[in-house]
Amino acid sequence: MKTVKEWTVVAVSTLSLALMTCRVRAQTSSPVQARNIVLVHGAWADGSSWSEVIPRLQAAGLHVTAVQNPLTSVEDSVAETRRVLAVQDGPTVLVAHSWGDGFWQPA
Repeated sequence: MKTVKEWTVVAVSTLSLALMTCRVRAQTSSPVQARNIVLVHGAWADGSSWSEVIPRLQAAGLHVTAVQNPLTSVEDSVAETRRVLAVQDGPTVLVAHSWGDGFWQPA
């Protein structure tokens, strides 16, 4: 089983990759500055699995939300993740692992 430190490294690496990927595309104007981060936990876990990551992102001035997926079905988890994304104010970076990254497809 992975330690919290290993999960933190995975989460921060995933977030960094997502942010770097956004900058690769040519921009005709200033890049969009996402201030919202939505974290999706994996299977056999809950939103508290991000407990060490959240304060670090908040300390960087980001608004962070951890989705509490029900894990009852893929459809239920997708619906909950979409509900959380719908209430974000502005551009948002979605970070997911395990159960979370296996089902997500952009709307």
